Amino acid sequence: MELDDVDRITVLGAGNMGHGIAEVAALAGYDVVMRDIQEEFVQNGYEQIEWSLDKLAEKDRISEAEADDALDRITPVVDLETAVEDADVIIEAVPEKMEIKKDVYSEVGKYAPEEAIFATNTSSLSITELSEETDRPEQFCGMHFFNPPVRMQLVEVISGAHTDEAVLDLIEDLAESMGKTSVRVHKDSPGFIVNRVLVPLMNEAAWIVEAEDATIEEVDSTTKYGIGLPMGAFELADQVGIDVGYHVLDYMHSELGEAYRPCPLLISKVEKDEIGKKSGKGFYDYEDGGPEIPGDAIRDDVRRRLLAIMANEVAGLIENDVADADAIDEAVMLGAGYPEGPATMADDEGLDTLVETLEELHEQTGEPRYEPTDYLREAADAGGFYVETEPANGESEFETLDVSVEDDVAHVQLDRPHRMNTISEDLLDEFAVAIDELADDDEVRAVLLSGAGDRAFSAGADVQSMATGGSDPLSGVELSKKGQSTFGKLEELDKPVVAAIDGYCIGGGMELATCADFRIASTRSEFGQPEHNLGILPGWGGTQRLTRIVGEGRAKEIIFTADRYDPETLEEYDFLNEVVATERLMDRAFEFAEDMAAGPPIAQKFTKRAIRAGRTDSEAGLEVESQAFGHLMNTDDLMEGVTAFMSDEEPEFEGK
Repeated sequence: MELDDVDRITVLGAGNMGHGIAEVAALAGYDVVMRDIQEEFVQNGYEQIEWSLDKLAEKDRISEAEADDALDRITPVVDLETAVEDADVIIEAVPEKMEIKKDVYSEVGKYAPEEAIFATNTSSLSITELSEETDRPEQFCGMHFFNPPVRMQLVEVISGAHTDEAVLDLIEDLAESMGKTSVRVHKDSPGFIVNRVLVPLMNEAAWIVEAEDATIEEVDSTTKYGIGLPMGAFELADQVGIDVGYHVLDYMHSELGEAYRPCPLLISKVEKDEIGKKSGKGFYDYEDGGPEIPGDAIRDDVRRRLLAIMANEVAGLIENDVADADAIDEAVMLGAGYPEGPATMADDEGLDTLVETLEELHEQTGEPRYEPTDYLREAADAGGFYVETEPANGESEFETLDVSVEDDVAHVQLDRPHRMNTISEDLLDEFAVAIDELADDDEVRAVLLSGAGDRAFSAGADVQSMATGGSDPLSGVELSKKGQSTFGKLEELDKPVVAAIDGYCIGGGMELATCADFRIASTRSEFGQPEHNLGILPGWGGTQRLTRIVGEGRAKEIIFTADRYDPETLEEYDFLNEVVATERLMDRAFEFAEDMAAGPPIAQKFTKRAIRAGRTDSEAGLEVESQAFGHLMNTDDLMEGVTAFMSDEEPEFEGK
């Protein structure tokens, strides 16, 4: 079966995951049957989908017509035979218990078409064991969405022992057609990738507190501000549900051994039904408003210990051929919102240091979870999970950017979709290098700037990662100057720069957009400078550049109100050159950039310099203009332009 053969998808289960998957499939244009065991469950799921689609339409993520069409594609049913009899792909999302899932598959096989593909949305259970409940294990795989499916980008596609490779290819293509990023899990291993990293980390956090080596506040301060993760370890456990994490851990313990023994602190919480936010109390009391995690209780020993546990899990996954370092990093960033992947974070800390940390803990406690894997030792000896090599073409390789050149246009893409392309200090460093290289590349005649993914051009500064650098006034001044300098490189680039803006363009992201010469936005974009709501001001040049573009009155309005603006309004304010339909944005932006690249590069360079010079001193601007005019009179580009004009042809400027 090929992707083109898939028309009808059945989703078994109408709970949070089930109705979310059904909504995603319907939005992608598939006919969807959503089934649950009781009419009440099915209708509740259907109403949740209707509510979610309405919200997406309200936020202009989709049109009202798209919302109506998606809802029309979903058929809620209770009868199992009716649900699966015409299905091309069956995605099961029933409760995460092996017995319940096995019961479902023992029945589904009786009614499903022979060619139907089975995909289980399990977060940790054995794909192989479930597949053997069917008469077609080769047509069975894992398709693990993350909660909520409508918002989360990642889908883990997991192979069972019997899975046909073509089935994995099809499910990956299916996930991509739904707008998701798929990561292949090559071997059926408990926890797959994301939970295999997250759950032992949660367990280790609990062991640290159980042993009174640190407090809950110190552990969460360290994970959130010392490591830069989206939430503290205990805060995340409460958010997900301590019982959910415990059940995954308990399964891993039964399958993988003593290294995954659940901490008594977790067991105690589950037994007392203090399982987190959903019960009103977990590690934090939510009747009193939830956690207030201090930013100044970071412990270096706790940070190294947690990073060492993560590094060991990464090594175990690689050693057992479950996934490579790239896939692990991508999965954890997309599925857990980590600012960097665990393999990258471990390399940054130094694998030698982390191996030493594990060895010391193993010697002190004798606990098997601290025994370094063979592969972790090998990677430490080799210099890391990623061994640095010099790029063959002499150009820099980037972690936070994707830079490519085609037809004289350099496309610079902010490549942190898992963090809505927020701007970290690492990104600022890499951006400065990229602009310097493009400035020196004579083959590049124009630059196109965009953001990866479909949610944001850039949602501003990565406040979380920057918070780890301190909050004293001197640090703030240095951070402001660093952003000003980096963005200034883009503004001062002697080549035309086009910004293609889709989704959020907020705060530092909007400041970055002001550095472009031209700005084209999709109709679903959203703009704003919210800094005043935080008690600060735009600090990367926003107070200056925005004023020059829209005028002082409009700039004050945008900054002082800290409101959000739609693209049509900012087109009226002359911030945007064009607003186009979302599906046309990149085609139009590339077209515009190619037009700029076809222009006379010497004249473009001097025009930009004259405009910049005249901003503070009109006489200086006029002087640059006259000098440039004289210089251009002696160029081959002038003769090319005049000749083309006289013959009514398009000029081909070479910058000579």
